[in-house]
Amino acid sequence: MAQQSAPGFLAGVEPSPDDVAPRTLTPSKRVARFARAHRRALLLTVAGIVVAAVAGILLLRYLDSFESTDDAQIEGNISAIGARVSGTVTAVYVEDNQRVRTGDLLVELDPADYRVALAEALASEDQAKAMANAEAPTNPIITLTNSTNVATGGQDVATAEADLQASQEDYEASLANVKLVAANGGLADLELTRSRDLFRAAAVPQQTLDQSQATADATKAQLAAARATADAARRHVDEKRAHLSQAESRLTQVRVNGPRQLETAIATIASRRASAALATAAAEQARLNLSYTRVTAPVAGVVGRKSVNVGDHAVPGQALLGIVQVASVWVTANFKETQLRRMHPGQRSDIHVDALDLDLHGVVESLPGASGATFSLFPPENATGNYVKVVQRLSVRIRLDPDQPGIDRVRPGMSVEPKVWLP
Repeated sequence: MAQQSAPGFLAGVEPSPDDVAPRTLTPSKRVARFARAHRRALLLTVAGIVVAAVAGILLLRYLDSFESTDDAQIEGNISAIGARVSGTVTAVYVEDNQRVRTGDLLVELDPADYRVALAEALASEDQAKAMANAEAPTNPIITLTNSTNVATGGQDVATAEADLQASQEDYEASLANVKLVAANGGLADLELTRSRDLFRAAAVPQQTLDQSQATADATKAQLAAARATADAARRHVDEKRAHLSQAESRLTQVRVNGPRQLETAIATIASRRASAALATAAAEQARLNLSYTRVTAPVAGVVGRKSVNVGDHAVPGQALLGIVQVASVWVTANFKETQLRRMHPGQRSDIHVDALDLDLHGVVESLPGASGATFSLFPPENATGNYVKVVQRLSVRIRLDPDQPGIDRVRPGMSVEPKVWLP
């Protein structure tokens, strides 16, 4: 039987590789055949794989270039405004959600009692100052008086010493005179005895005896007078010595007590001045208390939590309202501890505000000192044995850039989604 040719081939012609049945080809030839038949599709597939790989790498690098969290919110300072003195509320000038500026009048209390207290304090101040001024000249007066008394006392001592010296000299002269008169008396007595003897012998007349007797009697009288004068001179010396002792005692007293009197006067003046200063401080406190009846805004912001009304009785420390400082807000982002490895202050951040659908920019200002659980009311105690490892969160503070469009609408408490760009 003649050999039958394969369909589609001429007899005696070698078939091409593409016309050979696939099962009769080697695997490599089959692959080459498929590649030639689907060259465009293979090129597109390879290009797609390369593009997907590059996109995947870029996506991974992008996801690794930032850290984000949805556990974040806007924070701000809220100033609690309270009364510093007690009193009845007479006027309230603000309502909730009202904007106020620094120094705006918020609440007024009844000032009548504090006006009276101020007037009383001012009167006490004037009185204390007047008393201090009255005591002011005492110091120089006492100083001058002490100087005069010391000088006078010195003069008195010198005079007493001179008088004592004179009296002493008089006393000594009196003693000398007594001795002289006594000597004369002895001579007169001898003369009288001789005259008597001569009279008995009829050697002298009676007249001579009488003269001798008279001379002896006169000398005795002179001696008695001289002794009396000497006694008087001695008493005078004792008197002058006593005067000198008194003068010295007064001088010592002046010298000792003078500085003490001056110190007392200085202390009295200091006390008066202290009382005046105390009265001035009391007057200033009364003036401050009167000013505290007008409660003003210490900061600018938006009023909230107003709890005061006309007629209420306010007491010191009572919160009347709060002021939210909307001009100074920041973001508190609670990142997981595993997200903080490459995070540090100064890194840029993009913040999306959910409520406003607003994107803002900021900078990482600081990292926390401890996790949020550590600052909680009941921090975990891992040493008790019931430890369960939980990824902790730490509060990162992000400072918003100022003067951004829409930042004036941001309020504390709004939820945000920050994205911190990493190096």
